[in-house]
Amino acid sequence: MGMMEDIRDEFQAIQERDPAIKLKAEVLLYPCFWAVLYYRIAHRWYQKGHFFRARWLSQRAARKTGIEIHPGATIGRGLFIDHGSGVIIGETAILGDNVTLYQGVTLGGTGKEKGKRHPTLEDNVMVSAGAKILGSFTIGENSKIGAGSVVLAEVPPNCTVVGVPGRIVRQDNVKIPRNDLDQVHLPDPVAADLRELRKENELLRGKLALLEAEEARRKAKKAAKKEAKKEAGMLKEETK
Repeated sequence: MGMMEDIRDEFQAIQERDPAIKLKAEVLLYPCFWAVLYYRIAHRWYQKGHFFRARWLSQRAARKTGIEIHPGATIGRGLFIDHGSGVIIGETAILGDNVTLYQGVTLGGTGKEKGKRHPTLEDNVMVSAGAKILGSFTIGENSKIGAGSVVLAEVPPNCTVVGVPGRIVRQDNVKIPRNDLDQVHLPDPVAADLRELRKENELLRGKLALLEAEEARRKAKKAAKKEAKKEAGMLKEETK
């Protein structure tokens, strides 16, 4: 794919996925546009063995845009990095087509292991702000990673992941449209568990209240019998 195709794809991706765009020329003001463009050049140099030159360009782009993409990463068409500050994409990361990343996302490794050590994101994956995906595994196509999540294990296609560590919430295997960029209305299994615990707690409190009321009635009945017996004894003494 030539440079003009790269530029056209980035223009289209930014225009389609950012509602703030009013004019096509605004795309040139986006750090994402320049970061991906510099990456495409650096990646070509990297593939040809010009490692120092490729790293020099990628580091220069990182200083200018706040987005650090290793030239060894493999990135498909239509990558969109919204805002982008603090985004890091590691050397052996692989990104499919139409991937969307938000600010503060890290696609990193877990140590000094050799070989493939960064994640693979398949087509149409969305990673929300501040999420960290660490390790060599695959995030299946059409999946969403919730804001602030830390993902340490493989995610099947058509799933949503939330929490620390990330927990998978299936969505009945219904594919997520590639232009669905909703970071807010995601399932929250922790909140669901808390709601269930609250319901159980209320049920147990109700049962405990019934038991306490029954015990109070039993004690009151026993005390009444004792008092009646005492009064009967006193009456008997008086009649003697």
